[in-house]
Amino acid sequence: MTIREKMKNGMLYIDAGEGLEEDRKRCKELLYDYNHTHPSEETKMKDLLKKLLGDMGENIWIEPPVHMAYGTNVHIGDHFYANFNLVIVDDIDVYIGEHVMIAPNVTITPTGHPVDSSLRRPGTQFSIPVRIGNDVWIGSNVVILPGITIGDNSVIGAGSVVTHDIPENVIAVGNPCRVLRNINERDKEYYYKNRRVE
Repeated sequence: MTIREKMKNGMLYIDAGEGLEEDRKRCKELLYDYNHTHPSEETKMKDLLKKLLGDMGENIWIEPPVHMAYGTNVHIGDHFYANFNLVIVDDIDVYIGEHVMIAPNVTITPTGHPVDSSLRRPGTQFSIPVRIGNDVWIGSNVVILPGITIGDNSVIGAGSVVTHDIPENVIAVGNPCRVLRNINERDKEYYYKNRRVE
């Protein structure tokens, strides 16, 4: 079995050979250019994202700097916004839906390492895809771990470490991230604590 097949099947692998190093270098070169564009160079930024990402919807904006492993394993739907310092360790696929908002300093990592040190010592790792649904808001400093699915319309509170799937239409917070409550009708009337929509 090839290394890339092991990656796709969630098996243990070492990410060397089969052109993987060249693919990562290509990503770093594109990201270097993206992260060093002038704010007025919006067309250039969009063109670089088209070269970098596996799939890219309409109306995408990612604030530099952004960091990825390959870029080609990132699939983003329409109307996406990510604030500064987004990190996506996309050794395998990361699927992001439409109308998703990501706050500063978020890490999405479908890749991890074995807990046992003898397994980990040679640089062994595994990758399991991450899926983020439509209309999701991810707060600042959130970490999303391998194999996680976040359901449509959910909010992940700042500083959370997402270790388990999160259902749709909930607010989830903490380390480990847990469902705090369902999103409800009151949320249409109050946008923040007791601040009413006018």
